Amino acid sequence: MKTHLYLLLLAASISAAPHMSSVSELLTLLQEMWDSTTKDNLALRIETPDNIDDVNCVSTIFEGTEQLKHNPAMKKFSVFFHKFERLKKFLAPNLAKEGKCDTERKTARMFIEKLMTFIRKASKNARA
Repeated sequence: MKTHLYLLLLAASISAAPHMSSVSELLTLLQEMWDSTTKDNLALRIETPDNIDDVNCVSTIFEGTEQLKHNPAMKKFSVFFHKFERLKKFLAPNLAKEGKCDTERKTARMFIEKLMTFIRKASKNARA
């Protein structure tokens, strides 16, 4: 029984390690993207949730990320978008039950700030 428990804990820690390193990589890439929006003077405006903690706004965050992905100035961050797609299932709660989300069109830079906060909070909730 003890051996079974040890193996189970080992498997859980191995599966969690890539997830956490992926979150760190995502945040690093997002920081680079945020820095780039200043240098490139990106004039893109994205529908951004007023409250990033609102579970009703998760799909709005994903839609905004898609909008960023399709902007030509963001092509150099394709690694971020690829990694984000892989982690989406871990970061998203059940989207089928979403309700109304209060949003406002904000700069890409502001959206990226909210996205960083969302990823940090969602990854903490996934670990808990």
